[in-house]
Amino acid sequence: VIGVNSAIRSAGGTDEGQAGSVGLGFAIPVNQARWVAGELLAHGRVAHPVIGVALDSREDRNGALIGGDKDAVTPGGPADRAGLAPGDLVTAADDRPVTSTEDLIVRIRAHRPGDRLRLTYVREGKEHHATVTLEAAD
Repeated sequence: VIGVNSAIRSAGGTDEGQAGSVGLGFAIPVNQARWVAGELLAHGRVAHPVIGVALDSREDRNGALIGGDKDAVTPGGPADRAGLAPGDLVTAADDRPVTSTEDLIVRIRAHRPGDRLRLTYVREGKEHHATVTLEAAD
């Protein structure tokens, strides 16, 4: 087993009333599924990792934009402790390019609370690096 199905793409109803799978499935890696199952058995819940930011997915940029308002970075959270700020554009995670908000979320979710993630970001046209220690979501 290399992955576990987590969702399928379904066709919406058509004029003929047909609906169903279009043959496109989405899966999570088996290591992540195994970890989730272990967490559920041991604790009854799963703690998902976060960096403590609100991302602005409305922006069409090559990266993940941290929202521009002052509440976009959780005070005392992982990103705040690492020096990230509202308006920063995250362009890489662990030296792999981040192409969108969704891409950064996937990279974070591939880790566990307590893991460290090296981020590359752009602020005022200059590239910076920071290492965040992921925390469990509330």
